[in-house]
Amino acid sequence: MNPLRFRRRALAAALTCITLGLSMGAHAQAYPSKPITFIVPFAAGSATDQLARALGQSITEQTKQAVVVENKAGASGMMAAQAAARAGADGHTVLITTNTTQAANEHLYKKLPYDPVKDFAPVTGLGKGGQVLVVPAASPYKSVAELLAAARKSPGKLSFGSGSSSSRVAGEMLKQLSGTDILHVPYKSNPLAITDLLGGQIDLMITDTSTGVPQVKAGKLRALGYSTQKRSAQLPEVPTIDEAGVKGYDMGYWFAAYVPAGTPAPVVARLHDLLVAAVKSAPAKSFFDTAGSEAWTTTPDELAKFQAAEAQKWGKVIKAAGIDPE
Repeated sequence: MNPLRFRRRALAAALTCITLGLSMGAHAQAYPSKPITFIVPFAAGSATDQLARALGQSITEQTKQAVVVENKAGASGMMAAQAAARAGADGHTVLITTNTTQAANEHLYKKLPYDPVKDFAPVTGLGKGGQVLVVPAASPYKSVAELLAAARKSPGKLSFGSGSSSSRVAGEMLKQLSGTDILHVPYKSNPLAITDLLGGQIDLMITDTSTGVPQVKAGKLRALGYSTQKRSAQLPEVPTIDEAGVKGYDMGYWFAAYVPAGTPAPVVARLHDLLVAAVKSAPAKSFFDTAGSEAWTTTPDELAKFQAAEAQKWGKVIKAAGIDPE
């Protein structure tokens, strides 16, 4: 090759790399250039909503840009995930979600309006927690054993509500491992199910602690068991469901952040740093302490691998629970 032509090509390649690097740097420096929208798959007052608002407060303090929380409850989070997937890939629309949309729904529904892997770029994990089995304070059942004895005596008579896939699968796992027949009643969100539980329309539910524990503390609900293998720091006197006699019972949940696929890597990196700092902030710490959950952050790659493992795990649990895709 002509030496002069070779040098020209080398110079052109170098300039391209420099230009690309400057462009990527500009993406990160300019972000966020306008208010950020957090899309939440559940209703206001839910655990995910509370966490999103705490994180948003911190990010606003860090960037001086407003963070708007948009609740799109219903259809087990599918409407919210679809809306987030279709948003502009510039980092200004973020899906603050859970295992419901990213690991469970693909096994619960025959057809999703979004792809939990291909439609999103993982940003970071946000937190992990457990759930609490609750009944109305006036319920005759004082323990998991009493509740399940009644369920066995009258199959199909008792009912449990759920407003998320985590809550639904937790209830189905209880049925499976205890050999009981309890009617499932679906809701758009856990707070709505709590309302009917308080009103006596359903008999029990297994809900996230941020939704259930305040009602327990207020004396309106009675906690019978905790869903993970370790007791809740908020309810240390309440046995785990495993301890209460349903051996092998273990069902937690997690929160994470995603942006639409195609979002520039520098923007993802900048958002990741903002969210990691937000998870460590006072508003988020207050949420985790109140909700009885714990902070948990990851790199985007770590979240992708974790999500893949969780999807496989939830698939096995859902299949074993005998839940047919809708």
